[in-house]
Amino acid sequence: MQSNKNFSNADDKVDAKIKATVLSQALPYIKKFNGKIVVIKLGGNVMADQNLKSSFANDVTWLKSVGINPVVIHGGGPQIENLLTQLGKEAKFVDGLRVTDSETMDIVEMVLAGKVNKELVELINQSGGRAVGLTGQDGSMLRAKKKLLDVKEKVDKKFDIGHVGDIEKVDPKILLSLVKDDFIPVVAPIATGINGETYNINADVVAGKLAEVLQAEKLVLITNTPGVLDLHGELITGLTAKEIDKLIINNSISGGMLPKINSALESAKSGVESVHIIDGRVSNCLLLEVLTDEGVGTMIKSH
Repeated sequence: MQSNKNFSNADDKVDAKIKATVLSQALPYIKKFNGKIVVIKLGGNVMADQNLKSSFANDVTWLKSVGINPVVIHGGGPQIENLLTQLGKEAKFVDGLRVTDSETMDIVEMVLAGKVNKELVELINQSGGRAVGLTGQDGSMLRAKKKLLDVKEKVDKKFDIGHVGDIEKVDPKILLSLVKDDFIPVVAPIATGINGETYNINADVVAGKLAEVLQAEKLVLITNTPGVLDLHGELITGLTAKEIDKLIINNSISGGMLPKINSALESAKSGVESVHIIDGRVSNCLLLEVLTDEGVGTMIKSH
């Protein structure tokens, strides 16, 4: 019994050393980012894992407790797919965007605003934070127009994919008010059109636009990949705009990573100090990226 106790004490000492190292690294970052806004986009794939969701909620609450102001935007693709399948409705995509008829839009709104958003808010509140759930419709935060895609090989022809929107205008007043009152805003990427119609918008795009308008210190995109990878599958820890152009040309960046990269670049060029694409499958990934020297993903700067 004495032997087991000694091992336990040794483990405790090792854990204490690790914690002390992390805290000593974190302190300069806490001072630097105190009072700053950090916009965080959480992918729907990460939200499918209960442990990772809880870890994320704890990270967000911890950041708020040390004076950093998180604003959260979430996706919900897998959750939408599950409900569509249960209802016997086939999902269709064009250029990676969901074709969203009126019935599908009702389902998207039900899942994002009615389920995913409320679940995330509750997790943050259970972690000791004060989260408030919103969509882009609340406080006229996001105004959108219908997104029309170019039809290949047909000049002046556009393809209508339904209730999918492009952001026309952002009014951040409601977010700034919540941040000022020490709440953590949690935003579902749904917006209103000029005639009151409802639009679904890519969550990476929403996060990027909000980061620009809020003049955020950082934009963090949490996904289910290690970050940006090169042609050999190795993680690239730092990128500039010029380097990203080269990666797109040689097809290192394609598919679902493209909207993240485009949002990252636009934000970096619009004054956001740094943008991070990180692996949400790593517990406490948010704290590790924001508050330690090593980080767990790819950091993008405009120059």
